[in-house]
Amino acid sequence: MADIKKSLFAFAAISTFSGTLSAQSGLTIYGVVDIAYLNEKSKSNINSQANASAIINSPEQLSRLGFRGTEDLGGGLSAFFVAESVISAANASLSDWRTMQAFAGLGRTDVGQFAFGTQNTPIFNQLLATDVGMANNMPGSAVFPVSSVYSSGLPSKNTYYSGNEGGVNVSDALTIRTQSALSVQSTTLADFKVAGFYTLRNDTIKGNSKNQPVPISNNYSGWGLSADYTWQKLYIGIAYQALKSANLGYGCDVPGECASTAYTPQAKGWAVTSGGVNTQDNQYYGGITYSFDKLKLYLQYVNRKATNILDTQNYSSRSAQQIGIRGFVTTAIEGWANIGYGKNTSYDKNYNSSNFTAWQLGLNYYLSKRTNLYTIYGSETEYTAAKALAAGIRVVF
Repeated sequence: MADIKKSLFAFAAISTFSGTLSAQSGLTIYGVVDIAYLNEKSKSNINSQANASAIINSPEQLSRLGFRGTEDLGGGLSAFFVAESVISAANASLSDWRTMQAFAGLGRTDVGQFAFGTQNTPIFNQLLATDVGMANNMPGSAVFPVSSVYSSGLPSKNTYYSGNEGGVNVSDALTIRTQSALSVQSTTLADFKVAGFYTLRNDTIKGNSKNQPVPISNNYSGWGLSADYTWQKLYIGIAYQALKSANLGYGCDVPGECASTAYTPQAKGWAVTSGGVNTQDNQYYGGITYSFDKLKLYLQYVNRKATNILDTQNYSSRSAQQIGIRGFVTTAIEGWANIGYGKNTSYDKNYNSSNFTAWQLGLNYYLSKRTNLYTIYGSETEYTAAKALAAGIRVVF
């Protein structure tokens, strides 16, 4: 009985504290749990084949747990924060607290806002606003191919979907988010809105041991801009970003005491949040949507070029365009379809180029505003000829 009383007292104390915090800061706890059955077949250009079936995380939307808060500072000024982590309901470990977004900032309703932290890039924010598949994690999108493995260079040699361990998604088409970023965003004025970001992280590491190899320097910087315009049923969004990674390899802080610093890391585009390796990574995106009575039309274009900063004749590029439609068949059933094509050039001086196609069909059945069943089928021919079918449930809270 004593233990029960203690537990009830602790629960009451936590509830009181949470209620007080919520009242003072406008704290909101939110998230997504997305789990599905996936079957995928893929065949590479060297005739290797794979057939996978599993219960996996996040085919339709990345599962997450987030905390969001605001505080009114008076005079139209407010403070806000977001702390968002990936969760992996299908895995043995629910989460290792991998950051999706985590930032804090200030804003005025009549001017705009700024924030510091780990944040989505301007291009990804525009893709979220104009993507027919709502940035799902299945094969079949030419403008947002999702990779679970990012190999050297860009595009990846491993573009097939393998569940991504529920992790932070990575795309060959664009950089999704960066850490150590400052973002700014204007309020909407005459149907226009502009946004920008700047990221900077310079690390020079000194070793305590004269003969212990350590990274000499890792420098990451970049900027981006976006603009969008809304007129009645029309939305137009464009974005550009330039991200640079400079990595000087390993050596000793005392020359000659250990292995030479001649070792240079292999160039890679800026795929993961922390940065790329020895590349200048330039990316463009444009999206248009137009709403009819029951359907919405989507047009999308993306272009990316990653150049080795130590050898500017060595680069990789990728471009793609896509058209799609999305709409409700009934009040509870929503469907979408898209088809796209593009071209990529491999990351070497031979500049081997190849064309690819991608298409996808999807269907949502809404049991409520927050819960839906879904099925998605996608096919693509980029590096691997992949076909996949997912059927699952998504709960938003």
